Amino acid sequence: MMKKPAPFFILAVIAGSCWFAVSAAAADLGEFGQFNGFADARYGARLQSDSYQKQTTLAETRLQLGLFRLGGSSTLQLRTDIYYDDVVEQKSVDLKEGSGWIDLREANLLFSPHSLVDLKVGRQILTWGTGDLLFINDLFPKDWQAFFIGRDVEYLKAPSDAVLISLFPGWFNIDIAYTPRFDPDRYIRGERLSYWNPGLNRIAGRDAVVSPSTPDRWFSDDEIAVRLTKNISGYETALYFYDGYWKSPVGFDPLAATALFPRLSVYGASLRGNLGPGVANLEIGYYDSRHDRSGDDPFLPNSEWRFLAGYEQEVVRNVTLAGQYYLEALQRYDAYESTASAATARDPYRHLVTLRLTWLMLNQNLNLSLFCYYSPTDEDIYLRPALKYKLTDAWQLSAGANIFYGRYDHTFFAQFNQNTNLYTGVRYSF
Repeated sequence: MMKKPAPFFILAVIAGSCWFAVSAAAADLGEFGQFNGFADARYGARLQSDSYQKQTTLAETRLQLGLFRLGGSSTLQLRTDIYYDDVVEQKSVDLKEGSGWIDLREANLLFSPHSLVDLKVGRQILTWGTGDLLFINDLFPKDWQAFFIGRDVEYLKAPSDAVLISLFPGWFNIDIAYTPRFDPDRYIRGERLSYWNPGLNRIAGRDAVVSPSTPDRWFSDDEIAVRLTKNISGYETALYFYDGYWKSPVGFDPLAATALFPRLSVYGASLRGNLGPGVANLEIGYYDSRHDRSGDDPFLPNSEWRFLAGYEQEVVRNVTLAGQYYLEALQRYDAYESTASAATARDPYRHLVTLRLTWLMLNQNLNLSLFCYYSPTDEDIYLRPALKYKLTDAWQLSAGANIFYGRYDHTFFAQFNQNTNLYTGVRYSF
């Protein structure tokens, strides 16, 4: 039986009180803009014990407040979360890491200095590519901790502090996203979820919290992403370029005994459009690991090709089925194999298939879904069953699970075996 800690309920009452006070005063800001938000309370727990973690995986109360103001020549958007987390000790506010009691999701200004140019400046959520919960050319930060513990899927996308320039010359569109200081993923650190630690050669958690060396110099440790898009005969085509760093600390400095973010460039393309009764997509990317192009450094990731093909179709009314095939092809494998541990060395090709089933019921107020990842090469699996029920226009109930299983502790999904969890939540939107 799950026992909810007292602070969780206290914060739920506080968040509710804040909502009533604020919404009563500013539900409609008239000429100043539109105010909205929600209060959300969630709880989750492991289905098995983990000697490196608490039994509880999620116990938080969250109040999101948003302001959207549309002016004559500009648009202002503000959105921030105030929350209490009862699982991990809340430290001082770190907006990049998403720690503390506040998480600024968006704070940006959109304006058009020219009829062919749009500028969006500030904190924003950016997303590119065609994959469904798989990412090749989307090199913007993700929050994997939120994804694996049962927060709403919107929290998989972490914010970027960036300048987005959109150009419309006529023959194609150009998007340029410049991030003056590196924005990493909110990756698995160990303080909430256990993970495979290659240095210790075992599963670790709160006994070995990752503390990497993160590039953080303004305008020196920067990132740039470019996308060229054009609609050709009804098909959305795109070319991509990224220059920055691996988004998670996949490298290691043996002298400093510190995890690090190696340099990375990515070159890619995608295609998406109707095919038969459904929608198909293709995407490819070359990951140029610039600090280990020879592939013989065991402490840095090799370059690799990544490929994705997907198809989605409504098979019967209100029932949608979607599938994807994903491939990672490691380059310079002979050099990699000569330095890698035989027990934990990865295959030259990592195959992954996904399946999504969505069923809308009760006038589409009930959403039942199942998302499955399965890797035949890693021999591991990750299941995401979820339920959302819309009681009214304002009230929503949700429940779900994150189920991990695998044969080997060091593979991507199997490393989270001890993190399998159930969660539930309630949200009031205004």
